[in-house]
Formats: sequence, C-alpha cells, structure tokens
Amino acid sequence: MTRPKGWPIAVRTVELREPLRRIDDVGGYSRTRVFVHDGGRLIGSVDIGNARGPISITRLRDAITSNLANPLMQRAVARQLEPSAPPVALDEAVAVSIVIATCGRPDDLRRCLIAVQAQASRRPVEVVVVDNRPGKTATPQVAREFSNVVLIEEARAGLSYARNAGFSAATGDILVAIDDDVTVPAGWLERLVAPFARPAVMAVTGHVLPLELETEAQCWFEAYGGLGKGFTPFEAAGEWFRAHRGAVPTWRLGATANAAFRATAFQAPEIGLLDEALGPGTPTGVGEDTYLFYKILKAGYTIVYEPAAWVWHRHRRDRESLTDQIYSYSKGHVAYHLTTWLRDGDRRAFVRLAYSLPKVYGWRAYSRLRGRSDYPLHLLITEIAGNLAGPWGLWRSRRRVRRLGRSAPVRRHAVSMESPLTQSSAP
Repeated sequence: MTRPKGWPIAVRTVELREPLRRIDDVGGYSRTRVFVHDGGRLIGSVDIGNARGPISITRLRDAITSNLANPLMQRAVARQLEPSAPPVALDEAVAVSIVIATCGRPDDLRRCLIAVQAQASRRPVEVVVVDNRPGKTATPQVAREFSNVVLIEEARAGLSYARNAGFSAATGDILVAIDDDVTVPAGWLERLVAPFARPAVMAVTGHVLPLELETEAQCWFEAYGGLGKGFTPFEAAGEWFRAHRGAVPTWRLGATANAAFRATAFQAPEIGLLDEALGPGTPTGVGEDTYLFYKILKAGYTIVYEPAAWVWHRHRRDRESLTDQIYSYSKGHVAYHLTTWLRDGDRRAFVRLAYSLPKVYGWRAYSRLRGRSDYPLHLLITEIAGNLAGPWGLWRSRRRVRRLGRSAPVRRHAVSMESPLTQSSAP
C-alpha cells in the first residue's frame, strides 16, 4: 500500500481574532494542517511543510494569506457591508434533542458527552443516548456519569434502528444526530440550529474535521474524501433536486455524523424515519442519510450545509478498518441508488449505476496505472468490489428488515409542516 505523502500530519487550529503565535509543538511531523477560524467560524485550512521544525509567525501568516485570500476577502467585505447585522439565530424557546447512537465504544462516548455537556445554550436541551448493544457494554455506566442524559436501548443491530429509536424517544422540536466518535467545539449547537429560523429549512448538516491524522489509514481516509464537504456554505432544495439529469448527489450534502432535523420531518408520510435496510450495521453498509436527504428534497424542503457548525471526528486508525469502511461506503452508495430507482421510480439512478460510476472508476484506474495518481490500487479495487456487492447487500438488508420489523412511526409531533414552531421561528 503506497504511503500518503508526508504522514503523519499534525492537526492544529488558529483563531484570526487572536494574535498569531508560533507553532512549536510539531517537531515530530513533516507536515501540519492548520484549520483557520475567524470569530469561531471555520474559514478553511492550509497545509504547511514544516520539516519537523516549528512554524514561525511569518510562515503561518504567509500560508494563510496566500491560500485563503478569497474567503478572507469575502468575510471582510461582508463585515463592511453589514457591520451591525445581527447573526441569524433560532428562537431560544425551541427545544433541541441531541441523539447519540453508540455500540460498545465507551471511551469515545465519554469524550463526546463531555463536549456536548459543555455547550453553552439558553434553550432546553436534552441528550438521548441509544445503546445499540444493550447488556453487553459499559454504555449505561458512562451515561450515568452525566446529567440530562436519557438512556434508551435498541436491541436490533444497525445505526438506522438505533437513531430511529432515539428520534422517537426524543422530546425536542429539533433533533440533532451526531456519532459517538465526534467531539463538538464551543458554539457548535447554536451554529447548527440557526438556519431553522427559516421555515423552509428541514435539515442542516455541518462540517466534519479530522481530529488527528496520525496513521496511514487516517490520512488515506481524508484523501478518499473524509466526512466533511468543504468550507463553503450552500443549500439544496426542490429545484436543485429536479435540475440534475443524473442521480441526485445527496452525498455532497453532509452526513448524519453531524446533522439536525425538524422533528416533524420524521412523521411526515413523504419523509419518515431512516430506512432501516440502509446504514452501518446492515448488509448495505451505509446510505441511510443520503436517502433521508433525498426524501426531504423530493418533498420540496431545503437542506442547508453550514460548515461553521463543525465537529472533530476520530477516523479509524488501521488499514483493516479503513478497508472495511470504504467497502461499506461503496456498497451503500449503490444500495442508495437502487433504492431511489426501485422505491421512488427515479430512473436517474440508472444513469449513475450504468454510466457515471463505471466511467469514474475507469478514469481513476487509468490515472493510477499511468502514475498520475498515488491513490492505492488496493483501495480502488475495494471500492469497485463494494459497488458490485451493493445489490446483494440491499437484498439481504430488505430480508433482514422483514424479519426484525420496522420501527413504529413517530406520532408525538404535529403532522403539519407549517407548525407553530415553524411560524414562530421565522425572522
């Protein structure tokens, strides 16, 4: 397996509203990735080759100004044009539930809960932890260490089953989903829920940054694409959904590792809960979040990607785990498209499966063999094998759901999307 160039990579942060300081603690690294913030808002990142030495203030300043000139200029212009514009915020009376599904990772869960409980918010906030391996892990002991944590159990294995159980038990008007292996920074929650001040917004996703890039596998996962979707805010709605001639690329909209939804979405017949035949812990591997995004857009609502609402994610550290993860991602990608085709009658999925994907992999294989890419051939073959296994995985997953049963629909929230919550939250 070819090594990513310059790994391991140090991960550091810089806040532009504070004086720049020399970075001294990177002597064990040949490269450093610096995430740049302005008033807590994520601007971008720069990679600096520091050759196992400190990074001076001058070097840091030059790297930031040369690589992030456009976003820095846009921020400066925005402040000049609207110097006193109040930040968009969701009414403090709107309650939020943070749902964390977990399966035998007590240390990760403890770190996650510590960061969640440190969030400063005046609104009602509850934390729902879903134990997806009840009776076999230390999850209950960890949950009891924290106040304001509701612990529930879901014995049916699978992230979709677990998250659906959490969504059904939660009492908030906005339901937030995060993975148990993320940690959240100060101000994350309010930045994530702020776009719900607009009535049309049904879901918000945030950026996902690597907590560390210490191992070869972690660096290759970032090269593969990671979980984040970039530093530029954007949104998608019904027009975006209909405009694509090929399959709707909902995988560009983020992930439920860091996402929030109006609770009413899960009761609406045209949206509903996560598809329990898709996602981690099932034979399909992933796809539950991309299909949920698909249903939200198809129903005519808006999804906002807000990179300012970022979290840290601990990527898998070893080669075997990375290979399994990419194989699952590839299976789930095909299973997602088959679902939109067979369940929703969306023939654009066929274009992706029969034309776009083979073309993409053909070009990537050609580039790798010609030496134009150093992406490991092992991982490329893993992706292709996962794609080929997608139909079989979906068939097995559908049979599994028929055997285990579907989760009961959510009934506690009003069916109307134009609810009092939506109306009172409008600016």
